[in-house]
Amino acid sequence: MTTERRGGGRRWRGLSLRLRLTVLTAAAVAVALVAGAFALTAVLSRSRLAALDGLLRDRVGVVTGLVESDTVPATLPTVEAGEVAQLLDEQGGVLASSPNASRTLPVLPAGPLAALRSSAGTGVLVLSTADDAYSRPGRVALHAVTYRGSPATVVVSLPLGEVQGLLGALRVALLIVVPLLTVLVALALWLAVGRALHPVEQLRRGAAQVAAAGGGGGLPVPAADDELAALARTLNEMLERLDRAASRQRTFVADAAHELRSPLAALRATVDVARSHPGTWTVAELAAELEPEALRMQSLVDDLLLLARVGARPAHPAPVDLRAVADGLAATAARVPVEVIGSGHAVADAERVTRVLRNLVDNATRHASNRVRVVIDQRADTCRVVVEDDGRGVPVADRERVFERFVRLDEAREREAGGAGLGLAIARELAREQGGDVTLAGSQLGGLAAVVLLPSAPSEGPDRAGA
Repeated sequence: MTTERRGGGRRWRGLSLRLRLTVLTAAAVAVALVAGAFALTAVLSRSRLAALDGLLRDRVGVVTGLVESDTVPATLPTVEAGEVAQLLDEQGGVLASSPNASRTLPVLPAGPLAALRSSAGTGVLVLSTADDAYSRPGRVALHAVTYRGSPATVVVSLPLGEVQGLLGALRVALLIVVPLLTVLVALALWLAVGRALHPVEQLRRGAAQVAAAGGGGGLPVPAADDELAALARTLNEMLERLDRAASRQRTFVADAAHELRSPLAALRATVDVARSHPGTWTVAELAAELEPEALRMQSLVDDLLLLARVGARPAHPAPVDLRAVADGLAATAARVPVEVIGSGHAVADAERVTRVLRNLVDNATRHASNRVRVVIDQRADTCRVVVEDDGRGVPVADRERVFERFVRLDEAREREAGGAGLGLAIARELAREQGGDVTLAGSQLGGLAAVVLLPSAPSEGPDRAGA
């Protein structure tokens, strides 16, 4: 049973959204129409019976008045078609009757008449019965009276055939109208849903074309400025970003392969020479020859792994003494002296902030002529660190491009200096991961200034707040 239900559920879910919406809505409309038909039939039946009951009570009142005034004619008057009026004695015999009824055939037999007379008491009892001798079924009203000192019963009946015929015609009409309306609603809904889902189908076809082409292109945007148009624009923006990301990834992989090819080729050439001329190299000479390229390749792989892990590991922000970090980097700088000015505390991951400043200081010392300066300035909500040198600088047009991976403005000089074109990219990615950023500007020393912005730690006293 469970397997059958699951199979039925899968078949239902396998139907198109358009068909499911149409079926569900048409079923709901059909149920509402059937419920309305039953309600209408019940209301009309009650209202028609109420009208008949009013007529019967009026006619019973007229005959009762004749009995009480002892002016009962031999033929009782009637008003409605099919109306039968009789005055019956205690044994059920006919004392007076309307002209359309027999004086020998009472409306109700003696047995049912006696039971109903006792149920009626002193009031007028109205009911539907199949015991009516003149119309089966009929609506009968009876009233117990006293006629010339003896118990008697006034009985008036009307046929229910008209009411039943009216209700039957109504039921037949509803049997035709309800299915017809259901079909019309389903057809209208099918067309409306199809029209509403047409933009969705266009989006699906566009997405299929993009997938078949392996990326690139965009989805059609509906003419109406509605939710679907907004969705299409959002999806196009997403596809554009994904396409740019895929393009960057392809470029990154190609550049990484190119960068790794050079040290690997140098290592292989050295190994081939050593293998071809075993006596040419001593172990120490071979190690000295291979070590720079191996270190360069290791540094490149480490940088690639670091870039790949940006955003993947949770950060551990805490107050970081930027002056202590800068002093440590200045102490290890070998090529040119590094001057550190100012102090400040940032809220960031200490390891990653150290890597940001190390990359910028290394880049500055690599390009500086005689000096590098690190200026730390703490403000209310940001901490600003400027690493500047007196080198040749970077043209304004290239200051954003150098943050791209593997970009070198001077290919030969960068490679000789040991740079792989990843230092600035790593610095910016790590800084942005901490809620900051790295930008480039002109230096007062004549070269390039790398500006680092980081979230500032709360001040610890009035002296720092005023600094």
